Amino acid sequence: MQVTLWGTRGSLATPGPEMARYGGNTSCVGVIGREGTMLVLDAGTGIRRLGATIPESVRRVHILLTHLHMDHIQGLGFFAPLYRPGVEVHVWGPGSSTLGLEARLMRYLSPPLFPVNLSELPCKLVFHQVPAGVGEIGEFRVSSALVCHPGPTVGYRIAEAGGGVLTYLPDHEPALGCLRFPSLPRGWTSGAELAAGADLLIHDGQYSAAEYPSHWGWGHSSLKQTLEFGTMTEVKQLVPFHHDPGHTDEDLDRLMAQALEEAKPGYRVTPGLEGTVLEV
Repeated sequence: MQVTLWGTRGSLATPGPEMARYGGNTSCVGVIGREGTMLVLDAGTGIRRLGATIPESVRRVHILLTHLHMDHIQGLGFFAPLYRPGVEVHVWGPGSSTLGLEARLMRYLSPPLFPVNLSELPCKLVFHQVPAGVGEIGEFRVSSALVCHPGPTVGYRIAEAGGGVLTYLPDHEPALGCLRFPSLPRGWTSGAELAAGADLLIHDGQYSAAEYPSHWGWGHSSLKQTLEFGTMTEVKQLVPFHHDPGHTDEDLDRLMAQALEEAKPGYRVTPGLEGTVLEV
């Protein structure tokens, strides 16, 4: 499968020279299988750029939402295939604590927050509630599970038939409640079964080790914890993701170098730069 990072920030950041490499768009990852199945992981602002690259000939797209926080859905109304008659757009994800997925998204994609109602879109929209199983999507076997982040939030494990495994955990705090992380067995750690042995893990790494204590319980990880989680789950490659919007390219390079020097992981670590293309 081909994996493209279209947005890697935890909140929209003002683009400029200081963020030229890591980018300023919020969470969105494109996945294309060897047979052409197209998955979109989250609908942050990066989805607008992704949508512009999808050929008119594509008739079906699957959007897998991890949760309904604004930075993960704020680009949905600007996704070009939504405005193409005859295109099927399948939206997968959890609802909120009070409303289902479709009802909650209809509140976002409607006036006064957005000028177009979901019911007015010319495409065929199909909603699927998770984490009650996902299953087969084209050549992919997709599984989901609730993970540690405020509000109903899921992570995804995407296995390509005869190919590799991608795990997507963009907003995740597996260290919550641990006096020392990791301290629990792998089977007791949030998200660990989704990530176990993955060829590529895309994982929340928003904070430095020094920043994390003042953000405990916010649902995000330090780079140190991200690398420890990768070691625990025995992944082959890891991409730190969901960068703090206040961190510049220089900040992120420095923090990454410090974390790698301390952790010395036994797997490949690739910086989460917007526009990066990975083969799994």
